[in-house]
Amino acid sequence: MTEKVLYAELTPKEFRNRLAEAPIAYLPLGTLEWHGAHLPLGSDGLQSQGFFIDLARRAGGIVLPMLFFGPDRAMEAEGQTFYGMDYYRYPDVPPQQLDGSAYWLPEDLFVQVLHSVLKQLRRAGFRIVVAHGHGPSTSTFREHTNEWGRSLGLRLFICWRDDESDGLGIQTDHAAANETSLMMALHPDLVQMENLPQDPDQWPLAVGGRDPRQHASPELGRKAIEMQAERMAGLLAETLAELEQE
Repeated sequence: MTEKVLYAELTPKEFRNRLAEAPIAYLPLGTLEWHGAHLPLGSDGLQSQGFFIDLARRAGGIVLPMLFFGPDRAMEAEGQTFYGMDYYRYPDVPPQQLDGSAYWLPEDLFVQVLHSVLKQLRRAGFRIVVAHGHGPSTSTFREHTNEWGRSLGLRLFICWRDDESDGLGIQTDHAAANETSLMMALHPDLVQMENLPQDPDQWPLAVGGRDPRQHASPELGRKAIEMQAERMAGLLAETLAELEQE
């Protein structure tokens, strides 16, 4: 039987047992956002949740439901508001409302939501929270880790490293080689590469990073997941040992 790690699926007894073994909560920071013509709109949350399920089975802990909203840049033009990849120009294209994107929150409101979530998790007995996913959401969480860690008595982490130059990070581009590879590894049935332009000189709309048509593969995705899950599991084991000494 597959080990149950999803918060929403646990009975109270199962919750207590997992919490006693490792008081770690994993918070997938997702969106409902255009991720190229080849990936599903929920790619952010699907990637982070899939990675966290693997990590929870290695390091212990419980995976929360994904948040589907988050902050992003915004601009006003022609009487309309555009968000995030709506006006990512690669190549230079006019702003346009991308199909399916419906996730934006003002950053100050998102900060309030995150803080409230963390307060509830501390109340439930967690001591460690790992959050990761949508880039602007992850950055916002990271900006407040020291403050919230002190005020709430939590150890807070994200999954980016200081050096991601090897291409083996977790969600380090937008619908390009990295995210496409992760989706190929975690949800291959949801990836439709045939939807991308067949002409290599035509850049896919609102895709940021290395060309997924040339550089993405399930092997690359699995390699990134394995390396990062091993790294994070070690970090979390060290943190649990420190908490036991307090």
